[in-house]
Amino acid sequence: MADPVPDPASAAPTDTRSEAERLAAEVAAGYAFTGPALELGRLLVDADTLTEVPVRIPLAMLNRHGLVAGATGTGKTKTLQLLAEQLSDAGVPVFAADVKGDLSGMASPGEESPRTAERAASVGQQWSPAAYPVELLAIGGLGAGVPLRVTMSAFGPVLLSKVLGLNDTQESSLGLVFHYADKAGLPLLDLADLRAVVAHLLSDEGRAELKELGGLATSTAGVILRELVALEDQGAASFFGEPELDTADLLRTTDDGRGVVSLVELAQLQDRPAVFSTFLLWLLADLFHDLPEVGDVDRPKLVFFFDEAHLLFRDASKAFLDQVAQTVRLIRSKGVGVVFVTQSPTDVPDEVLAQLGSRIQHQLRAHTPNDAKALRATVSTYPHSSYDDLGRVITGLGIGEAVVTVMDERGAPTPVAWTRLPAPRSLMAPSEPAVQEAVVAASPLQAKYAVAVDRDSARERLAARLEAGARAAEEQPDPDPVRQPLPDRTRDRTGEQAPEPARKPARKPARKAPRAEPDLVRDVVGSKVFRDVVRTATREIARGLFRTGRRR
Repeated sequence: MADPVPDPASAAPTDTRSEAERLAAEVAAGYAFTGPALELGRLLVDADTLTEVPVRIPLAMLNRHGLVAGATGTGKTKTLQLLAEQLSDAGVPVFAADVKGDLSGMASPGEESPRTAERAASVGQQWSPAAYPVELLAIGGLGAGVPLRVTMSAFGPVLLSKVLGLNDTQESSLGLVFHYADKAGLPLLDLADLRAVVAHLLSDEGRAELKELGGLATSTAGVILRELVALEDQGAASFFGEPELDTADLLRTTDDGRGVVSLVELAQLQDRPAVFSTFLLWLLADLFHDLPEVGDVDRPKLVFFFDEAHLLFRDASKAFLDQVAQTVRLIRSKGVGVVFVTQSPTDVPDEVLAQLGSRIQHQLRAHTPNDAKALRATVSTYPHSSYDDLGRVITGLGIGEAVVTVMDERGAPTPVAWTRLPAPRSLMAPSEPAVQEAVVAASPLQAKYAVAVDRDSARERLAARLEAGARAAEEQPDPDPVRQPLPDRTRDRTGEQAPEPARKPARKPARKAPRAEPDLVRDVVGSKVFRDVVRTATREIARGLFRTGRRR
């Protein structure tokens, strides 16, 4: 029996749309959010076909973290600037590291040009120049900005070990030094305090005090001291001290409701990446410590841009990476979003990369076998793409274009979208020096942080302890003084020779009474150990190791 002929009216409809139309429909549905969102641009089907489909990121999903990646010169900094502007307009404070100094241009309105007008028209942007509320900061005052400082105790041994490049054994020993200082009541405020404590623990007195805690090898202490001296020579001494930054000062908004954009200038620290990258991580950890739990919120309390993130993870110890991963994983519940900005997604460890919900990937280059391997790894981390060859798309992106995928309002990944991004409205270059000086002078933080505070800490207390011991040694009477001659009793008051008294018969010499036990102070002061400590202290004081004034 022949098969029945199907009824044409009941046959399944055939999708007659082109591949470009299907891609546009898929992206339009995936990025149709109901809540407030940041505009990332318009969908590109290919290099020549720009659609009207908007590509956006939900504001509420910014605390699920993100990644902006791409080779040098592909537009990462401008993307950061674009996101920071829209966050400020939405009332969300922003903190960003200004590695090259370009972001200071956010304090000045942008300059209209034919290129800017063309870009704005192509993506449907109503472009107009605008300046934003900017706070300029500088680590330790190294640059044009309000000085940022942190005490050595707050920084901690794990982060400091990363800066100093210590191995696991040396890091453990440094932790022992911090533990001893805390137990002994020696506040560690700056580099000089830590150097003083390490030097003290190498002395006979200090070694005895530390013996109960496991001891400190002389060679390890020597390595730590040398690295601390090298760090101080790099200018990091001004970074540690007081007044310490209060992270609440980063969560400010203006009277008109815009979020303040706090930019820490790092142009003078580009050759010292471990210093500034680890400082940024400390700042993130301090935010986690201070902020209350808020869970999922409609908008983040702060978005933290971590520029040049590859410098943070280079040669990092396992303990350090674990701390980064834990901080990123947990700080979402405090309402803080973290956006890592780096050259390749492979720069970020897998345990951190897995927690980044939004991805903005600028062009990657594949000129070497390692580049090709990194490209394949990048493509493999994206959800299903409707583009035939996503790797070819990524290597063919133009300046100001990116491959985007974000978390939608349900927390699911959106379709991969080749996107042309709009231009920032503020100046895409550093602000004039006069503008930067005016911003710093008008800052409410200038009066709070500009002048360093010098108070009693570990170095002064150790110096006082040694000086007290030296004074006690000087004031202690000699245990065997030279006897003074007795007065001449052979003459009477008139000066005449007095008669010699009759001699008594000699007696058997009496047994000497036992000497009294010397007290504890005399035992300590008279000991060889104490004399060695005093001699060492005097020499070190003369060299200036325990100066009573802290360098400002």
